[in-house]
Amino acid sequence: MSIAPVKEEVTSAGVDVDPDVPWITLVWNDPVNLMSYVTFVFRSYFGYSKAKAERLMMDVHVKGRAVVSTGPREKMEIDTEALQGYGLWATFQKDR
Repeated sequence: MSIAPVKEEVTSAGVDVDPDVPWITLVWNDPVNLMSYVTFVFRSYFGYSKAKAERLMMDVHVKGRAVVSTGPREKMEIDTEALQGYGLWATFQKDR
């Protein structure tokens, strides 16, 4: 029988601990995809209503980007890869 050493986590008072904040998936504007196609992707992949998908598509078109999903990093990686599979320019990052 072996005994593994026990690691104790020590935190000092006054030290800010940055918890893993939520992550976001962004879709960026591109010169290739039609607005109707972007709306279709948002409705198909996320199951968003027509109104929400169109609002997000307009954010992409007018503002240059839109946050289309939030959550843990692993889910945002999955969403980003799926959107890229549809041909959209998508990235993920920590929410600020």
